[in-house]
Amino acid sequence: MSDDARQRELGSFLRAHRERLRPEDVGLPSTPRRRTPGLRREEVAALSGLGLAWYAWLEQGRVAASRQVLEAVARTLRLDDDARRHALALAGLHTPPAERHHTQVKALRRVLDNWPFCPALLLDRRFDVTAWNDAYTALWGDPADVPEPRRNLLWMLVAQPRVRDGMTESEEVAKDLLAQFRAQIGHHPDDRRARAVLELLEQARPELHDWWQCRSVRVFTGRTVDVTTPLGTIALMLSVLRPGDDPESTIWLQTPATPADRDLVNRLTADVARVSSRDDQPHADGPARLGSAGAREDGPGTPERISV
Repeated sequence: MSDDARQRELGSFLRAHRERLRPEDVGLPSTPRRRTPGLRREEVAALSGLGLAWYAWLEQGRVAASRQVLEAVARTLRLDDDARRHALALAGLHTPPAERHHTQVKALRRVLDNWPFCPALLLDRRFDVTAWNDAYTALWGDPADVPEPRRNLLWMLVAQPRVRDGMTESEEVAKDLLAQFRAQIGHHPDDRRARAVLELLEQARPELHDWWQCRSVRVFTGRTVDVTTPLGTIALMLSVLRPGDDPESTIWLQTPATPADRDLVNRLTADVARVSSRDDQPHADGPARLGSAGAREDGPGTPERISV
């Protein structure tokens, strides 16, 4: 959509929401002889601190609005979060990432919780791990045991032996994800954490510098890999899911390729759950012992392990 088309659509969008409101919705008296559906333009302009002519031009798609102006109009029109984000997007303004991200993380964690047979991670745009489920822990180990600066999917793929050596084609998977990583952080050139992740990756695998210099950019399209486990080889289909309402988050999903593979994941998860249950039992010489993830989850800002 061109800039002019977006501005016209924004004007139509604001007008439609203006016409839905009643004067009493915004604290104005209602008169029986009103001919205008909803609020008048001058009422919206006055309540938003704008001139009437300028607001009229905004609805006509003739001017571009700043974030401050649109936020004021959104408050006047009582736009909810979804409508407000849509208005900002039409104006070419992006909603602050942190605002979108934090409102969705809890819901996405529940999604992971409902995939008991699918190892899954919740990632931010830098591929830092923010949550995981028990199936992932059973297959790859507890991410809470990875020092926080290295608790990153790319780092685990290239430097964590259990992940790097246990998955066929782990290097190719890492290259594909690195190309998506470049695409995701390309819009945030001043992201210090992204630069720190790159430094950690190059320390772990010096040849990764050459991968990065290739400047490949692509969306991960998925692939099937074999994973070596104590119970045998498991085939997993790797997928990257992007929730539409939270572009800052990514779900790294590993789906068993066959019912037999699913049964093996289930057995591994059950074994880990039994060990965890034994460890959490009270001991004669003191209180129950917490596992490593449980011991870290109480601190501020720490990721969350999802129990199935």
